[in-house]
Amino acid sequence: MRILVTGGAGFIGSAFIRWVLANTTAAVVNLDKLTYAADLESLAPFEGTPRYAFEQVDICDKAAVHRVFADHRPDAVIHLAAETHVDRSIDGPMAFVQTNVIGTVTLLRVALDYWRGLAGEAKERFRFHHVSTDEVFGTLDDEGRFSETTPYAPNSPYSASKASSDHFVRAWHHTYGLPTVASNCSNNYGPWQFPEKLIPLMTLKALQGQALPVYGSGLNVRDWLFVDDHASALWTILTRGRLGESYNVGGDSERRNIEVVHAICDLVDELAGPLSSGPRRGLITHVTDRPGHDHRYAIDATKLQTELGWRPQQTFETGIRATVSWYLENRSWWERLSARGYSGQRLGVAAGTAANG
Repeated sequence: MRILVTGGAGFIGSAFIRWVLANTTAAVVNLDKLTYAADLESLAPFEGTPRYAFEQVDICDKAAVHRVFADHRPDAVIHLAAETHVDRSIDGPMAFVQTNVIGTVTLLRVALDYWRGLAGEAKERFRFHHVSTDEVFGTLDDEGRFSETTPYAPNSPYSASKASSDHFVRAWHHTYGLPTVASNCSNNYGPWQFPEKLIPLMTLKALQGQALPVYGSGLNVRDWLFVDDHASALWTILTRGRLGESYNVGGDSERRNIEVVHAICDLVDELAGPLSSGPRRGLITHVTDRPGHDHRYAIDATKLQTELGWRPQQTFETGIRATVSWYLENRSWWERLSARGYSGQRLGVAAGTAANG
């Protein structure tokens, strides 16, 4: 089996590739544009091996994508390439429309042409797996969870772009017969995550004794999913999911943002030693909230669990400890990212200029 992974140099994509190469006999073609958050270092051990190939290609470039399909003849596509950071989408929405909407439609067009050209068993086994987010469903009050039938109600430019891509994938299945499956996941975390996201950002700031800026009251709730658990879920859905269906993937680990930051502070105090000024919880500062900040996300993964037998292996407590430990042990990696120009600055605050982005 040969799988084309778009966005394979990103956080989730690289975790999926590592999982596949470690746990299956499948081969992987990694297609990635290599934007600011991409990093091939985590895949360096596989360079030059027979089961792994890399193609630096933009999914919006139809001719280049077509060449990759023709050269590598994939049996399946797992589509992870996307602009993903909500804060960045507030300041620059058009990049999200370009990659997440135009890029997805471009990929669908090429995949459809390729699939139509297959015959026999090759055509029968081909799959296109589109990976999306729970943010397309909007926000929840204090009760209930998102299911696969929850109406879409995206509230940020990022989630709106992902909702659009979800609908295009559904349309390509129902209109053209492209054999698709889809998944919507909760917030991922784990090793190798670019430090603009909450958990790595707070970990690195806490380690360095810097202020820990928490949006608003910090009471917004997210359902946290360890990235390796997500990788195993993606494989399960890709290989066993029913065509035309979508599956929610969640870690069953709801936490308020402030609780996540508290856990990080306590772990860094334990693993790196306390600051002379006292416990790192004292570094927490509350800053102006993100525009349109959704109150709560929570995933109901019953369909995935009952139909396909998948369940997460990590609790939040085991996953966050493994994650914080990894960042403390891999200082050279994140210091290199800082040298490239990202040093933990706050993003997405220019709400008044968002329409011009």
